Amino acid sequence: MASIQKRDNGQFRARYRDAAGKEHARHFRRKADAQRWLDDVTSAVVTGTYVDPKTARLTVNQWCATWLEGYRAHRPSTVRQAEVHIARINEAFGATRVGDIKPSQVRAWCSRLKAEGYADSTVYALHARLSQIMSDAVHDGIIARNPCSRRTSPPMGKQRPYVATTEQIWALHDAMPDHLRNAVLLGAFAGLRIAEACGLRTRDVDFMRGVIHPALQYPAEPLKSDASRTPIPIPAELALQLAKAPGEKWLLEDALGTQVGPWQIERAVREVRGGVGLPEGFRFHDLRHYFASLLIASGCDVKVVQARLRHASATTTLNTYGHLWPDTEESTRAAVASVFVARADSLRTEAVSK
Repeated sequence: MASIQKRDNGQFRARYRDAAGKEHARHFRRKADAQRWLDDVTSAVVTGTYVDPKTARLTVNQWCATWLEGYRAHRPSTVRQAEVHIARINEAFGATRVGDIKPSQVRAWCSRLKAEGYADSTVYALHARLSQIMSDAVHDGIIARNPCSRRTSPPMGKQRPYVATTEQIWALHDAMPDHLRNAVLLGAFAGLRIAEACGLRTRDVDFMRGVIHPALQYPAEPLKSDASRTPIPIPAELALQLAKAPGEKWLLEDALGTQVGPWQIERAVREVRGGVGLPEGFRFHDLRHYFASLLIASGCDVKVVQARLRHASATTTLNTYGHLWPDTEESTRAAVASVFVARADSLRTEAVSK
């Protein structure tokens, strides 16, 4: 319901009630201006772009705080990552009203981050977080449109993973402290992530049948997805190696029987990587890349590699490791050539029959 009334002071009072029954009013010197305002409001309601004037005054800092409270239902490590992203977002837009952010400002922000030395993947993640927060603001009716889109998104900037040689893997294994050697085996020959390796209980490994059943990640939290819980078949040789020094509760334990933490493994890798010919920056996760390359080199197709790496989709596998599959130029030539050979044979057969 909307109306315009002329007041005693000569101004025109335009008012309307929103869907919740709340009244909104403004005063204008001219009746035409009051009518134009009401028309704009009516158009916004009809097109679904109406925003409550009060909530439209929320700053990015205020909305991020509200958004984060709802996001705390996720696991602590996921929330911590969001907090880091939001800190960067607030540095750029904290005092700005949510509805005042323009796509051009988002693009400029991404360019500044890149100029400040942030990696492409980090800039991409920050943009994705801002887009997520703005999308939820649209859903809550705080803004009409998300200023983030494909047009403002920076490139993902993926780099090809470093793949160690088999000789480097064994050299790393031999250089690690005795109680951490199983960690190298779990990463390089079973593809476990570092938190999964540290969270692997001795009872999660079926040494007789040769199957690893990932169930927890460090310290003792459930795995993030169903795909991560996919059992991993391992050969008897690997099962035998793992069975030589398992912990009482955790497969990876120190001399005191305490569960090994991810930082202990990464620290050990940093200390020995240079001495075994591995590059600066090599980390435990790179063992997983070796595992993928080993499967691909042995002729496994993308679905098999996806299953062993426990990726949620084959797209993730191809995006990360597609370049490792062998060149198929000769096989495609042979496929086309076979058609021409069959055609020539058919023509010769027809000529003989005539």
